[in-house]
Amino acid sequence: MNNDDHKAESPEDFTPVTDSENKKSQTKETENQLVMVDIKGEVLRPGVYEISGDARVNEVIELAGGFSKEADQTMVNLAQKVQDEMVIAIPKLGEAPSNTTAASGQADGNGKVNLNYATQEEMETLNGIGPSKAQAIIQYREENGFFQTVEDLLNVSGIGEKTVENLRDDIQVP
Repeated sequence: MNNDDHKAESPEDFTPVTDSENKKSQTKETENQLVMVDIKGEVLRPGVYEISGDARVNEVIELAGGFSKEADQTMVNLAQKVQDEMVIAIPKLGEAPSNTTAASGQADGNGKVNLNYATQEEMETLNGIGPSKAQAIIQYREENGFFQTVEDLLNVSGIGEKTVENLRDDIQVP
């Protein structure tokens, strides 16, 4: 038997995986999973569609047969990534957008901003959240996945306990 066949590996042979690499791996796994998206309003075939987690809103619209002739396409962010349980509501031309339009972080019309779906503009409507904090929240969400609790905001750079307490009544996570 050759000694080289059973040579013990030294610690230098291993590369540790950092938390950020591990989270990126988990994000990639989430993107490869199927998600359920509900599309309503001015599309040819409204309904619930199952699609890859790394798909975009425009792909869901294609699955739903495309926009109807009366759809206000300017009210929809076609480039937004889809998320599980997302609701995409396509308004008619001249109709005010509902609180459930694609890219909306307004949850069920209750006035609270949903951290897992809100756009930067919606987050900036929160007291104490300006452009840089809103962007930090979105970046954290994109790199680490959905917020599970309001306290997860404490993991976002620049957000402390006082900010979380001030936001608690105005935000929600599923």
